[in-house]
Amino acid sequence: MRLVHRRGPPDDLSPEERTIATEIEIADSFLSRARGLMFRRSIPDDYALVFQFETPEDRDLHMVFVPFAIDAVWLVGTEVTAVKRLRPWIGLGHNVADTVIELPAGAADDIEPGDTVELVDE
Repeated sequence: MRLVHRRGPPDDLSPEERTIATEIEIADSFLSRARGLMFRRSIPDDYALVFQFETPEDRDLHMVFVPFAIDAVWLVGTEVTAVKRLRPWIGLGHNVADTVIELPAGAADDIEPGDTVELVDE
């Protein structure tokens, strides 16, 4: 499985594509969602933590007990609704999403609202 970024809207017939992450972790339980990246010392450069939900709602992230910066990407479907760099310990972010992705700081530098990001099984 890999996480793929495509520049431009979902209906673009020839999008620019790049792989953001190949080490994917799905936070699919109450405990894994509550813990997120807390208490970890670092994450690999090709890592993504993916939170998937049933419906788009306001989704909040905090950086309490996370000692390194991350990039957060909020999606509705596969379309990016927001991207934000969250600072260690004190960062906060929120936006409407049905999927939220946490990446190493810098991994989402060229991702913008309106682009698409999706998990691809291979």
